[in-house]
Amino acid sequence: MKSTISDCLELDALKGAQYIVANPALSHTVRTVSVLESGLDEASLLKCANADELVITSFSGIEEDISGQLRVIQALAQADSAGLLVMGSKRFKKPDPMLYKAAERARLALVFVPEKESRSVGETINQIVGKILYSDNFSNHLISNTIFHLLDFERHTSFESALREAAVNNNFQVVLMNEAFSPVFTVETRHKVSIADAISLGRERELSGSGIYSLIDVSGVLTYWGPVEIDEQKHYMFIVDNDDMYTAADITKLAEIIELAMNMWKYTPQRDVNNEFIKALRRGNRELAMSLREEAGIPEDRVLGVFYLHGGANEEAVKMLESFQKEHAICVLWMAEGEDRYGIVISDRDSSDGFVEEIAACTRLFNAVKEDKGTRLFHITRIDGIEGACDAFRLISECWSLAQAVFPFKRVFSKYELALVYNCLNIQLSGGFVKKNYLELLDPFQLAGPNKGRQLLETLETFVLDAGMNSARTADYIGIHTNTVQYRLKKINELLGVEVTGNRVLPGLTVALALKRLERMAH
Repeated sequence: MKSTISDCLELDALKGAQYIVANPALSHTVRTVSVLESGLDEASLLKCANADELVITSFSGIEEDISGQLRVIQALAQADSAGLLVMGSKRFKKPDPMLYKAAERARLALVFVPEKESRSVGETINQIVGKILYSDNFSNHLISNTIFHLLDFERHTSFESALREAAVNNNFQVVLMNEAFSPVFTVETRHKVSIADAISLGRERELSGSGIYSLIDVSGVLTYWGPVEIDEQKHYMFIVDNDDMYTAADITKLAEIIELAMNMWKYTPQRDVNNEFIKALRRGNRELAMSLREEAGIPEDRVLGVFYLHGGANEEAVKMLESFQKEHAICVLWMAEGEDRYGIVISDRDSSDGFVEEIAACTRLFNAVKEDKGTRLFHITRIDGIEGACDAFRLISECWSLAQAVFPFKRVFSKYELALVYNCLNIQLSGGFVKKNYLELLDPFQLAGPNKGRQLLETLETFVLDAGMNSARTADYIGIHTNTVQYRLKKINELLGVEVTGNRVLPGLTVALALKRLERMAH
């Protein structure tokens, strides 16, 4: 059931309201409420104003500035706000008649509550939010008590402080995470299970496609998960019912209250230093990366490698990264951009032997990711600190899409494939004698005729670039018999006048074949 300005005027907190103007606007729907504490410039006002929002103010800072007050009304009207509730104070006795006329022209509900009739801002908001969410059935103790603490602007200086007190008084816990499931704000009131274990289980669920809040049992502790949006950025929140006191409907209402309070407090999560560190590495900003590394407490000599996970179906890959951290002395940090993930691998311990075991384990992990057919993973290990990490991300960013064209059957790409593609790209862009020299290695295929030459070249490309010079795998990729592959390879050897698997032949031939595939893509 929707609530209107008229409905809100029936509340005890607004019984003394006067100077109601723009009567048609009293039927405006109120979906949220916020507080405007001081005058803002027009651009800031437009940014803060929201549709169907009832704004509460005492015009603090602009009590004598009629033009500033008019700007507030104009900005709210432009944003289709529900109305403006002006609360009288010692410095602001009553609105100027010009405000009534401006509100009437803009069809904006303007409500004034004289100082002697005013309740506290917190109590007023408490009643309005109750009316918005639950109309006349607003009696749930969990919700009413939480609202009381979350919207007590006079007592609390921040959203975090208000939420902590609400959680302590109502025996629940809250963890807010970014899209990469990294905690950005936590309120713990009991320690039965670790947050890391809960997050690990939460990642296994398709949260974005679920209802508001999904129940997940973490070692007997009930947690409720769901997506929230903060500053147009996707986040996740899970709520822990410490003593299994509340119903799923209660928790869903509680989540709505918390999200609503975030908007009213204009809450912005503290910056994620790990995310900023990875972004700096990706952009090649070495100085910033060094500064953020120190702030995040990441030892430079323990950075083992970097990676990029591309593709929407990479949840299995993420699970592998999760389990890998538990089994080996490493830490995986990553950030999400849409469905892609960028990350670094860090050793948890000092090592004098070059982290041989950890790097070998990294290689095994990355190779295992290829089992998830929807994922493409690009990784570089054995890097030299911040400089090496920046160079590695640059190599990945410049080559990952082309690497898929050169190696269409691969799902996991190491620095060897990426380095080959990077060199071929430089050869292609520079042109000239070097490019001509490599491509001429494949000229003999033209002597076999258009169809036969194309058939033999396709077989050689698949054999060298895709199948690891394995005849059976080549046959499987092309869809022919193994004997046919062997016959064609014999013809290719005769045509080129060399043994294609020879150590001195293979390097140049590999570059020529990769370059040929890039050439086809360019045309």
